[in-house]
Amino acid sequence: MAQAHALERLVQALRYLPGVGVKSAQRMAFHLLQHEREGAARLAQALQQALASMRHCALCHTFTEAEICPTCLDPQRDRSQLCVVETPADQATLERTGAYRGRYFVLMGKLSALDGVGPREIGLAQLLARVDHLVDAEREVREVILATNFTAEGETTAHLITQALKARGVQVTRLARGVPIGSELEYVDLGTIAHALVDRR
Repeated sequence: MAQAHALERLVQALRYLPGVGVKSAQRMAFHLLQHEREGAARLAQALQQALASMRHCALCHTFTEAEICPTCLDPQRDRSQLCVVETPADQATLERTGAYRGRYFVLMGKLSALDGVGPREIGLAQLLARVDHLVDAEREVREVILATNFTAEGETTAHLITQALKARGVQVTRLARGVPIGSELEYVDLGTIAHALVDRR
């Protein structure tokens, strides 16, 4: 009975992962216990260490082990640009492109009335304070790039931030939407094509 209870707890814990249902969690649990016991132990240890040592950067709110993350401390970053993203995962994705060398501000999610997530929950006040500091004290930031996702919630979040930043003397831009590289127009959804026409350069 104790073994079954422990197995069930493992299955339920694995379901916290995004996109993992009961069957997927069961497959993972059985695989770890039968074929990857050493890997499972390393996974458990790494997760415990991450939970104990990772925190939010005091400046940009991404995950870091120190008070200030390496990106914020990097003197080679373009200090005239501040990119606003929804999550640390979004920041990591942008970093992998190698196309952006400015600084970041990571929101604590996106606006969602249905989920009870408002401006306070996403850290809007902290973002505005950060922009005010950079504009008034350092006079460095000239552009705030809104890189929230192109969902209804992401668009609402971007609109709210744009309105809040209008009077702060910085240019506010939004990521362009377009046709993916390597795609054929007949297979691209009409909304993407419409936005690509509007955002053409």
